[in-house]
Amino acid sequence: MNNSINSLRLAVLLIFCLTGLLSTSASAEQYDSLKGLKSVRTIFDFRDGKPGSALIHLKLVHDTFRDQAIQAVSDKPEMVVVFMDSSVLLLSSDRDKFSEVDRMRLEEFDQTLETMVKDGVRLEVCMFAANLWGVRPESIPVDIDRVANGWIASLGYQQKGFALVPVF
Repeated sequence: MNNSINSLRLAVLLIFCLTGLLSTSASAEQYDSLKGLKSVRTIFDFRDGKPGSALIHLKLVHDTFRDQAIQAVSDKPEMVVVFMDSSVLLLSSDRDKFSEVDRMRLEEFDQTLETMVKDGVRLEVCMFAANLWGVRPESIPVDIDRVANGWIASLGYQQKGFALVPVF
């Protein structure tokens, strides 16, 4: 139990450190890669199914959306997170199989998802993966759009000019 609590403390510390680093970004001029851009359009292929690292990844995606450098390029960046593979398990309200520590992480995961939706990040879940992993559709939050096949969604976004960022 102490190892689990220490792991959780370490994860929270890492999140605060990452958040602090990202919030110090002054503008798009810090990134040569952002110079000349008129918009930011990104799809995150989210497949991390481990509650601890998935929470860190999700917060990093959200911090990226909120980053001043991204906001300097585009007042309203277009970002989509498509949950595929085992990450769909983290979206389900059925959490009996998770440890107490993981359930605490998943509560924070849920809160981050809610904030992301309010901020304008689009969330989608691959129903092929949900069916494969035994996730009941009604256990997935209503704010998360259902797509039959996450790969097809990813292909469509990429064809529309969205940059692909894998989150494994």
